Amino acid sequence: MTELRGDGPAHEYRWALPSVLLGDAREGRRVRRSTRDWIVDTVMFLMACGLTFLSLIELETQQQPEPLLTVEQVTGALACASVWLRRRWPVGLAVVLTVLSSYLELVGGASVVALFTVAVHRPFKVSGPITLLSLITLAPYVILRPQSDLDRGWAAALGVAIVLTVFAWGIVIRARRQLVWSLRERADTAAEEAKRLERERIAREMHDVLAHRISMLSLHAGALEFRPDAPPAEIARAAGAIRTNAHLALQDLREVIGVLRHSTSDGDDDGGGMVPDRPQPTLANLPALVEECRQAGMDVRLDLRAGEAPEGPGRNLYRIVQEALTNARKHAGGVPVTVTVEGTRGGGLSVEVRNPLWVRHGARIPGAGAGLIGLTERAELAGGRLEHGATPEGEFVVRAWLPWPVETTREEDQ
Repeated sequence: MTELRGDGPAHEYRWALPSVLLGDAREGRRVRRSTRDWIVDTVMFLMACGLTFLSLIELETQQQPEPLLTVEQVTGALACASVWLRRRWPVGLAVVLTVLSSYLELVGGASVVALFTVAVHRPFKVSGPITLLSLITLAPYVILRPQSDLDRGWAAALGVAIVLTVFAWGIVIRARRQLVWSLRERADTAAEEAKRLERERIAREMHDVLAHRISMLSLHAGALEFRPDAPPAEIARAAGAIRTNAHLALQDLREVIGVLRHSTSDGDDDGGGMVPDRPQPTLANLPALVEECRQAGMDVRLDLRAGEAPEGPGRNLYRIVQEALTNARKHAGGVPVTVTVEGTRGGGLSVEVRNPLWVRHGARIPGAGAGLIGLTERAELAGGRLEHGATPEGEFVVRAWLPWPVETTREEDQ
């Protein structure tokens, strides 16, 4: 059977539905009390016993018949004991005690506790009718059990004030719990959304990096396969490039696994398990990327006509060029590739990667098309745009534009 907590604080219900948190589960379920719940239940029990004891003292001064006094005492004791069932059957207990309080005086303390419980743990469509029933039962009590020191009008007014005060108190506590739960739910949702966005960012970065490294591995391995009679110096150079790119790919993969493991763990918030970020490439690293591709045998021409761009746009543009060169190696190996970069502060950064639509013969590195989709998402998230496709001249072109804010550049210049 499902176990539910009762009056515990909102953080004890983070696994539960909102209805369970606010006490709207169906009647009769098993209740597992926390330490705070036991304290609250004990206070409620003592409160019911205290009100019953005060009513008993007043009842004895009225010289009621002995059989009625015995019935009052027995029902009053049972009503106080039934307060411990208020979590499991709050509505049923409130209805029974309210009906009994229409004539029996010593049930009043327990009925007040039961009404408060329903007001806290049930919506208005349930607690409202029970409160109305409590107000209605005041009429037979005032008529059949008149007080010696109060006339019936004042007794009825006092009873109405007590019922409405208890009901309003319970409504305020319920509203506060709803607010606390809502704030916690929003915080949890925001945290999960932040984790999701961070994972997507890491996935985009790793796709760009690993695709570049693996394509370089494939290119050098293909050269060794198709030229087994190459000079020893070229073979050694290709083997060294394979080893270097494999080492870098493993290092990148190790870092992203560490970041993902930290983001999904429930560790402390002191950041002790956070993997430090390596310096990310920017626009200044673009010539080194082109030179690396040239050493791998690609015919790449770079036309760089942009100044020192901010870190964010520069990193995004670097990744776009990196993925475009990776796609050129995959699908059009051996053809010349032209990379043109332009940009001015306030006017944005633009890049164009162009290569002929000629696919090499032989083994081709497989691709799923996720790279261009990821580049489009990257450009849009940065506030820019990206276009790609074949031209009537028989070329494949990747064009991107990224914003270069004037304010950001001026701050960095300072």
